[in-house]
Order: sequence, then structure tokens, then C-alpha cells
Amino acid sequence: MNNQQKIDDLKAKRAEALLGGGQKRIDQQHKRGKLTARERIELLVDKDSFEEMDVFVKHQSKDFGLEEQRFYTDGVITGTGTIDGRTVCVFSQDFTILGGSLSEYYAKKICKVMDLAMKIGAPVIGINDSGGARIQEGVVSLGGYADIFLRNTLSSGVVPQISAIVGPCAGGAVYSPAITDFIYMVDKISYMFVTGPNVVKTVTNEDVTFDELGGAATHAIKSGVSQFTCENEVECFQSIRKLVSYIPSNNMDTAPVYEYDGPMDNELPELNTFLPDNVNKPYDMKELIEKIVDENSFYEVHKEYAENIIVGFARIGGRSIGIVANQPLVLAGVLCLNSSIKGARFVRFCDAFNIPLLVLEDVPGFLPGTDQEWRGVIRHGAKLLYAFCEATVPKITVITRKAYGGAYDVMNSKHVRGDINLAWPTAEIAVMGAKGAAEIIFKREIDAADDKVKALDEKVAEYTEKFATPYLAAERGFIDDIIEPKDTRKKLIKYFKIIENKVDTNPKKKHGNIPL
Repeated sequence: MNNQQKIDDLKAKRAEALLGGGQKRIDQQHKRGKLTARERIELLVDKDSFEEMDVFVKHQSKDFGLEEQRFYTDGVITGTGTIDGRTVCVFSQDFTILGGSLSEYYAKKICKVMDLAMKIGAPVIGINDSGGARIQEGVVSLGGYADIFLRNTLSSGVVPQISAIVGPCAGGAVYSPAITDFIYMVDKISYMFVTGPNVVKTVTNEDVTFDELGGAATHAIKSGVSQFTCENEVECFQSIRKLVSYIPSNNMDTAPVYEYDGPMDNELPELNTFLPDNVNKPYDMKELIEKIVDENSFYEVHKEYAENIIVGFARIGGRSIGIVANQPLVLAGVLCLNSSIKGARFVRFCDAFNIPLLVLEDVPGFLPGTDQEWRGVIRHGAKLLYAFCEATVPKITVITRKAYGGAYDVMNSKHVRGDINLAWPTAEIAVMGAKGAAEIIFKREIDAADDKVKALDEKVAEYTEKFATPYLAAERGFIDDIIEPKDTRKKLIKYFKIIENKVDTNPKKKHGNIPL
């Protein structure tokens, strides 16, 4: 074989690899309403930027007829590409080859690209569409999963890890995405569960569909396993590209700064009348977020889960920030076990990757009740507290209205190393709400009064005037400034600039023991 023949042979082999499991299986994939592994990569990365690795890998198994089913790539496409010019490492599982099942060499390919990501400091984006472990390979495939899990764990907090679930993801396969930072699911085609509907039926006698058990809506709303739900795959990969624009490539880097042409010191007079006069009337905190950040820059995370707290990325003056905000429209913005978990996870991601935090606070406390107590609201609430205490990135808090009880402490108070703590004049910083406090403090006077309702109202007003304000906290330096709402945006831009080079450290240790 001469040189030209060798080149032609290479081209033929590469063309074979590009067909995956063959045209018939590609057509079947499309009939299911799903894209192929390569089509997904093309949507994810910049045009012509993908550089494939290990295209000629084949499995080495000979049992159960596998020697007759040896395909190039062995069922997973791996390599590097760019998103807006920044390098990312990618693997995309190919369902057209043996159902995307994971084998020894398939796992080695994923491990290799993850190792490369750690060496070069690039995000890892995994596109999951697999029938699970390749049963014919037995424990070797299980070992392959564990090799990946280890790398997920060691990479955590070093490079961002993003998972797209665009097909089945079951059994042991779910634990790799679970360790990653963000999970995207696509409605109607994505499924995640440890055991499928048939096993559930056998063991618990429950009848449940794939969608009910582990579909996109289930994990977005009920379990909180996934952070993003998309209507289709095109939206999914566009959304991942958007996420990458807010975050750094690794933990030694900073997030990209975008040119911002808009006003940097503009006042927002409408904010002076933004809050209802009735302190018990709800308002939409998302509207406030949209007003104070750069236009159309807010990118919400975990939108449908524990909606009494809002988390997400935004830009302010062109710079990325992470936002944690109470949502008065849902359960009055109270903290509960799910919202605490949601908030803590987001805070820890931002802290790991040098993204400053903005906390918008209007919290009446923790949600009471036996359900919360018995399910561990103490332990789960402590996660959010731990996350804020541990975080060393620049942290700014703005208290708009209520900051009651232990929830005041938890939401990045000055006492847990908040750098800049601001309050609107409408802020109420107290141990509890005025009515509850008055009923305790003035119980004897109220009980002795002829008109108990009138007496209670008077004592509530007395307590409110004296304690339910930001001024006592400001007197003690727990609040750095009380600002007019209209000045919020320009103050934030100035303060984030002032503290951008802040340095804080934690005691030297192997790691803390967060109350998991």
C-alpha cells in the first residue's frame, strides 16, 4: 500500500467513524425526535472549532458476540472545541452505537478528556444519552463509571462541569451528572432515575411512567436534581453557551468581562415607590433584579424549584455576579429546607469560581411546621449559613424589607463576613415580626386591657417604630449604609468595583464538614 492508498484508507476509516452505528440507526435517532452525538456538538461549540480525540478507539471485548459489533469511537465522541473563543472539553454519548452503553474503553475516553480539562483549566461539558453500562462487559463497565465519578469529584471546584441529559440516563450513570455543577434536561426526551418504572412496579407496586418518575419536569420541580429545563435540544445547547459566558474557565480564572455601553451611575426613581406600603403585601423580586442589573443580563438557575428563593447569574457594569434573593411572591420569601439547599449549592459554586455575590433580602424567617422540622430544616438551613460563612468572594447584601430572626443572620449578614451590607429605609431588621414580638413583650398589658385588639395594635405600632427599622442595626455598624432605593444600582456598581480585589481566607484544613 503506497502513501496515497494509506491516506485514502484513513479517509475511509474516518468516514466510517462519522456514521456512528450506521445510517439506519441515525434515522431511528431522528425519528425519536433526537439529534445525533455529532449534531449536538456542532450546536454546542463554535463553528469548525471541534477537534476530536480517540476517533479510532474500539472496544476490546469478545464475549456474548461483541466481537461482531466493533465500531469506531466505541459509542462516545470526545474532544475539545470553543464557545465564544474559549476552550471547552466535551464528550457526547452516541446512542446509535450499542445504545450508547458504557464500556471499558468508552470510559477511558471520557477520563482522558476530563484529565485534559484539568491540565489546561477548561470546563467539561458532558452530553448524556446512554442505555447505561454495557452489560456484556460486566464489572469492567462498572469500574469505568467509578473512574469517571472520581474525576468528577476531583474536578469539582477546579473546572466547571456541565451535564446535558438528552436521552436516558439511568442506574449508575446518573451519579456522574449529579456530581457536576449544572444539569440541563430536555422535555419529553430526557430521563434520569436510579431504577426504572418496571423495577419500581416490582418492588413498591407503584405504577409510574418514565416521565413521571424521572422526566425533565419532575427533576426541575420536585427533586431539584436538574437546574434547567429546555423545550428542545437546540434551546438546550444555546442555553449552555449562555451559561458559559457568565463563568470562568477554572478556579484560578475570573469570569469574562463584557463591554457595557449603558449608564453606570443612573438613578432609578421608580424604585422609591417600588415596595407596597403594606408590609405584608407581596411583590416580585425578579422585577427588582431586572431593574438593577444590566439590561437582559439576568440568567436564572433552578427556576422552577423552591421558588421562594431566586438564584442566578447577571452582569452589572459588564461584570458577572451571582444573585441570591428571597422571593416575597412565594411563601412570603421564607427560607425552607429546599430553598436553603438551592441557595447553598449556588453560593458554593460562585465562591469556588470567583464570582461575586449579591444578596437581595426580604425574609420573614424559616418556614414553620412539623413537615419542615421532621425533614431536617435545621440541618438543611445550616447548609446555606455554612455556604455564606465559608465564601470568600466579594459579597454585598441589600435588605429591602424584612430581615427577621435567624434568617437575617443566614442571608449574608455582616456577622458572617458580608463585605458591604446596605438597607433601604423600608428595612425591618428584628428578631421577629412586630405582631409576634408585641404579643410576647407586652402580653401582660394586652391581657389587662379592656380592648385587647386596640391594645395589641398600639403595641405593634410601638414596637414597629422602635425596632422594625434599619437604624438600630446601622447604629452598631451591622449595616454599612441606609440608601434610597433609587440609588441601588449605582451604589452596587461602585461597591463591586471597590471590593473586586478583596482577599479573605479560611483556616487551613483538609475540608470542612458541611451539614450534609
